Amino acid sequence: MNRVITVSSLTLALALAACAPSTDDQPDPVAEAHAEAAAQAAEAAASAEGLIEPADEFLIRLAEHCGQAFAGRIVANEPASPEPDAFEGQDLVMHVRGCEEPTREIRVPFHVGDNHSRTWILTRTDDGLRLKHDHRLEDGSDDPVTMYGGDTVDAGTAQRQEFPVDQESIELFGREGLDVSTTNVWAMEIEPGQRFLYELARPEGEQNPEGRLFQVEFDLTQPVETPPTPWGY
Repeated sequence: MNRVITVSSLTLALALAACAPSTDDQPDPVAEAHAEAAAQAAEAAASAEGLIEPADEFLIRLAEHCGQAFAGRIVANEPASPEPDAFEGQDLVMHVRGCEEPTREIRVPFHVGDNHSRTWILTRTDDGLRLKHDHRLEDGSDDPVTMYGGDTVDAGTAQRQEFPVDQESIELFGREGLDVSTTNVWAMEIEPGQRFLYELARPEGEQNPEGRLFQVEFDLTQPVETPPTPWGY
């Protein structure tokens, strides 16, 4: 199915130009305010005309925060693991960083304490959105388990998008002995200026008798200090 560009090119360009990250490491309150206002105006105008698809609306909402970083907290982590958890007790920070072409792709490093290996890559496809997890080693090379994720299978909403595991990732997990991950469904939620949620869910089944739910919620009301550049970037 061919993708239809559903937002006025001029309106969207103006909004996303305002969202472009500053080359200065320090937040610019005036620029941030203009970016938010421009993106909200574009979204409202397009939505009122019924022209904007949820995938584009979701990217616009995320692009409002380009250049900003936010602290997160674990709100679900079930069932509890008998092994030490890589996320519990760590500073969790997302950084909306890769906004060179925000209508096509946005990259969001996810920092876990001093581990800077993770970057979420959201890409606009012909039919929706694709989420990939770019994992790197400290020297910048690829982790053996990297670029896994999935594509949306329905329109979703401007607030929530879901990404069932794709076949390429299922094969990767199988090769790496990670069969529990072959039923993964990732999701992201955003309420601009309020909250962002990252979610990993696994349904109960043969591979996961107890299922799995992991969620990290980020506070978008209060930007934090920009974290280091993620490994490999």
